[in-house]
Amino acid sequence: MKSNVGGIDRILRIVLGLVLIGLTLSGNIGVWGWLGIVPLATGLIGWCPPYALFGWSTCSMKKSG
Repeated sequence: MKSNVGGIDRILRIVLGLVLIGLTLSGNIGVWGWLGIVPLATGLIGWCPPYALFGWSTCSMKKSG
């Protein structure tokens, strides 16, 4: 798997996932908050299946030479 989630996108996914899971554990939102596992996992891994499917990437381009 080639990394396709980079920089700010990765940080936002991790934060969003943690917030959703935290709100679920504190009882502020229902079981739908467990969907926070998805952005948390994709942020930690650095790879997003829909991005791969559509050929998108938020990783910065590396200069050669």
